[in-house]
Amino acid sequence: MANEASPITPAPSTPVPSTPTPSTPAPSAPYITSVDLMRGLAMVLMALDHVRGFFTDADFSSTDLERTTPAIFLTRWITHLCAPVFIFLAGTSAYLSASRGMERSHLAQRLLLRGLWLVVLELTVVRLAWFFNFDYNLMDLQVIWALGWSMIVLAALVYLLLWAIAGFGVGMILTHNLLDGIRLEEFQAADGSLAWRGWLVSVLHIPHFPVVYPLIPWIGVMAAGYAFGPIMLLSSGARRKSALGWGAALIAAFVILRTLNIYGDPAPWSAQEMPVFTLLSFLNTTKYPPSLLYLLMTLGLTFLLISAFERWHDVHGPHGAIGRFIITFGRVPLFFYLIHLYFIHGLALLVGAAMGADIGLFLTSSWEFPPWWGFSLPVVYLIWVMVTALLYPVCRRFAAFKSRHRGSWWTPYI
Repeated sequence: MANEASPITPAPSTPVPSTPTPSTPAPSAPYITSVDLMRGLAMVLMALDHVRGFFTDADFSSTDLERTTPAIFLTRWITHLCAPVFIFLAGTSAYLSASRGMERSHLAQRLLLRGLWLVVLELTVVRLAWFFNFDYNLMDLQVIWALGWSMIVLAALVYLLLWAIAGFGVGMILTHNLLDGIRLEEFQAADGSLAWRGWLVSVLHIPHFPVVYPLIPWIGVMAAGYAFGPIMLLSSGARRKSALGWGAALIAAFVILRTLNIYGDPAPWSAQEMPVFTLLSFLNTTKYPPSLLYLLMTLGLTFLLISAFERWHDVHGPHGAIGRFIITFGRVPLFFYLIHLYFIHGLALLVGAAMGADIGLFLTSSWEFPPWWGFSLPVVYLIWVMVTALLYPVCRRFAAFKSRHRGSWWTPYI
């Protein structure tokens, strides 16, 4: 969400004679259309997830196989792409910035400042958008929080050799499920509160209020995305083949490990009464924190989509209406993230007021809305289409404004 923006019309991909390192400036590196498309798609899907959260009439978890339907489950499942795409491509964008001639020290400083800024936004602007009140007993530290701290850690990692950054990121992704056996109860005081070690465990790996997004393995996801950067500097054909190969490999690894049910996710799948629900159980991997299998599934699909976008760009170019629509959101991801939350929550408040409800019932988180509130899934999809359509011209204008001021001190922070 806080990745580098690209022009409205990205430059055509060209081969790079050698892969630059952050300390070795390159004359110029093209913006990668498939990155903007992937990021934009993630933003649009994220809006679907948040519209669903604020407007659904389902009073149960979308992945609860005892109560969900395939349509509700898959609506939630496809949005699992969002957070891995945000954080992985934030790392890739950091590498691409370095390849355009940014000094390593400048890159580290920018990552540090942007990371701190994102943490501040999570605690203030983002929190207010979710809750519409100032009661800080209500607080969720979510994706912007994880993105910010991952950038702060990457600011230190960029001084390492690329293979070491890759090893750090991939190693964290592969091994973090070894920590699943830790129980926060082991760190509770006599009164039930967490000792400092318990809070540390919660921040790092075990979700506990207010930490929804523990930092492990998201830090590793961003580091892996940074290490993926050189692949995105290859020619378009080489990028397409490499992304396809990595995507196929990750999906195959997911299918094999998930079938074996021995490692990679704390919640094993099981056979259900109906075959379609057996498939849903197979796909129902753990997001909080993201398990190895969750990341293999989502990042594998991400690589396949990047490969498809490269192919689409080579055949059709970047000027199609759908491409322009998606890329616009991908160019201003943080701006879109902030305004869409206020817009969706505000819309829920207005609709509730129009229905005669006390607006005070909507000055809180969506999961505390009145039990009578909500609409069917088709209506949720219609609201999603309306929200993205209405926010598109706003994002397009801001993207053009940001492009005109590219190089200004503020552009990396919004």
